[in-house]
Amino acid sequence: MHDHRKLGRELGLFGSDPLIGAGLPYWLPDGAIVRHSLEEYVRRLERRAGYRHVHSPVLGKRELYEISGHWSHYRDDMFPPMDVGGDQLVLRPSLCPHHALIYRARGRSHRELPLRIAEIGGMYRAELSGVLGGLSRVRAIQLNDAHVFCTIDQVEAEASAALALIRRAYDAMGISVARYRLSLPGPGGKYVAGNWDRSVEILRSVLDGLPYDAVEGEAAFYGPKIDVQIADGAGRESTLSTVQVDFHQPEQFGLEYVGADAARHRPVIVHRSIIGSIERAVAQLIEVHGGAFPAWLAPVQVRLLPVSGAELPYAREILDRCGDVRAEIAAEGSLGARIRDGRLVPYQVVLGPGEAAAGELSVRLRDGRRLDAAPAADVLARIAAEVRMP
Repeated sequence: MHDHRKLGRELGLFGSDPLIGAGLPYWLPDGAIVRHSLEEYVRRLERRAGYRHVHSPVLGKRELYEISGHWSHYRDDMFPPMDVGGDQLVLRPSLCPHHALIYRARGRSHRELPLRIAEIGGMYRAELSGVLGGLSRVRAIQLNDAHVFCTIDQVEAEASAALALIRRAYDAMGISVARYRLSLPGPGGKYVAGNWDRSVEILRSVLDGLPYDAVEGEAAFYGPKIDVQIADGAGRESTLSTVQVDFHQPEQFGLEYVGADAARHRPVIVHRSIIGSIERAVAQLIEVHGGAFPAWLAPVQVRLLPVSGAELPYAREILDRCGDVRAEIAAEGSLGARIRDGRLVPYQVVLGPGEAAAGELSVRLRDGRRLDAAPAADVLARIAAEVRMP
């Protein structure tokens, strides 16, 4: 594994500047491609799983977080309120209060449940400077978050489905789970009163058959959770994905649905994040793959290498035919140097006089293998299929 902070800068993926501030990295063009591809993949995965996407503001009144419990249990990690027009506005530390308000914006029926709403949204944590590091610990976070509003009988199935989505996404990204952790309340912590025993029972059932550790003191203030742990190159663990059961916030926000008996009932919220923060997910991708991302995530998927200036027009013709495949022409320097410079690109295409005359392409793979020259249309179709988002 690699240090994503060093490699990310060498590859031109992200950077930072003291005038922007610590823990506030910016994304360079190639890094933005990786980020946007990851976001697009997650949204598509969620849509196929029955999630509806929303968008909510990164600010909220202090009162919102007083109701949710964040202000009393979490404010040391929040940025201070801003006085605006007589209101105290806070940069949100979590998306769940906004989603609770979206749920209660109108009456709900049991026929709508489970209601799955998702968002890749900004949130902010007032992390101390000493714990900040590259993309893995930042102050401005883009979180892949979702909340499933469901009946008590639906909770276990929804939590299990969320964990299955997490495993599917990890397979697509080529990253591994270090361990599963059942995070429980611990002595002396700030936890709300609630149905903790039932929540823990549900999550234990979800984890049945998987190896996991039960750890006290790691629960959210409103409920227990499954933390999906990853490890960096030094073996340090961090949480990337979570599944949580919450009886508290539905009560705080007065959430209801009308049941089949025509009576009003309280839903349960399953909080889940498939890939956690986009920043931490990309940090892990860099460290695991060393910049040689899966083809569907690679900033450049095809690199065209004309042997000489005579093949440059053919290279431009092929570039125009690449369509949605991310391609570039590299024409400066010796062929050997250009091949070395593009070692992380999934497909390098050498264009010599023979290929140009025959309308063919000769492909070199990342592992050094060279494929026989074949008609350009066939090669481009095969590459397009292989770089397609899973």
